[in-house]
Amino acid sequence: MAKRIDLTKEARLATKSSKFGKVNSSSSVKSSSTFKRYLKKFAWFVFYAWIASLVMILLLKFLPIYFTPTMASRKIDAIMEGKPSKIYSNWTSYSEIDKNCALAVIASEDQLFPEHKGFDFEAMWGAMRHNMKGKRIKGASTISQQVAKNVFLWQGRSYLRKGLEAYFTFMIELIWGKQRILEVYLNVAETGKMTFGVEAACRKYYGHSSSEVSRAEAARIAAVLPNPIRFSIQNPSNYVQRRTNTIQRQMRMLGGKKFLSQID
Repeated sequence: MAKRIDLTKEARLATKSSKFGKVNSSSSVKSSSTFKRYLKKFAWFVFYAWIASLVMILLLKFLPIYFTPTMASRKIDAIMEGKPSKIYSNWTSYSEIDKNCALAVIASEDQLFPEHKGFDFEAMWGAMRHNMKGKRIKGASTISQQVAKNVFLWQGRSYLRKGLEAYFTFMIELIWGKQRILEVYLNVAETGKMTFGVEAACRKYYGHSSSEVSRAEAARIAAVLPNPIRFSIQNPSNYVQRRTNTIQRQMRMLGGKKFLSQID
């Protein structure tokens, strides 16, 4: 005859506690295992994304860049607004572009371009102090940073985009070199409505190629770069004309085209 087992209150509580302990322990192990699995997947995703970015950077060191995210954004906006959406862009090698264009954009946008490693920290700090005073937002992006943003990223302001911009800036400085960065900038920088690059700007607004551009014409292209949608090369405002004259003086002060020997 089987014995009857009578669980006391303490025994029942101990048994119940043991069951809950096993459940909690099992749940904790499962949660930890799930977290590790997702962490491992994320690590692999980051690794493959890095490899993909590296391959893309290496390829674009040599290949012409005919289309960029910025061009795509402008085209989509134009289509959505029912406006003409044709993109004006003519890829031209650095050797075929008159050096006035290269000198003008450096004089206007980034005079320390031959010296820095992609970032002008003094200018960035100055812009930060300016912006903290609540004044009109002032940027301090180098030519390298602008190329990184225009070629690889989207427009807009966010910490994620700025972080990726810093990564791509570092990588193109390391892999591309100054002349390639400048060549890409001269071809992808927005120079007017639906217009990108100095070759397209020269053909559209001056009626000749970038190989024939004068110092004044190159300076006027550079003068509109801060806001090529608002400012016009073809119909320059008083502000653009003053800025054009200033850029021409800076081009002379830098030493003219021989200044570019630092990156050639």
